Order: sequence, then C-alpha cells, then structure tokens
Amino acid sequence: MPDSLQPPGETPPAEGSTAEAHPERPDGGPFEHPRFWLFLILLGCAIIAAFFLVRMIDL
Repeated sequence: MPDSLQPPGETPPAEGSTAEAHPERPDGGPFEHPRFWLFLILLGCAIIAAFFLVRMIDL
C-alpha cells in the first residue's frame, strides 16, 4: 500500500533522523553591531590626527 501524500505546506516526517533544530543565537555578538566598530575606528583616527595637529602647532 503506497504512503499517503502530505497536504501542501506540511513537511513529511524524516525517517531515522534524530537531530533537533539548532537553537537560534541571541543578538549581541560583537560583529553584529557595525556602528560600534565604526565609532572605534573613527575615534582612533581622530586621536592620531589630533596628535599630529598638536605636534605641528608645537613647532
């Protein structure tokens, strides 16, 4: 006797599968916030530029 067809939109059960769905990782990873990294890079550039500006004025 053939297997019955599944209704549209339903996934048929997997045979022999013991794996579970992977849990979704919560937000908050360091690489998920590019504005923070951009701020750090721009802050570093401003500090270096200020160093050379003060050095030029001091001459």
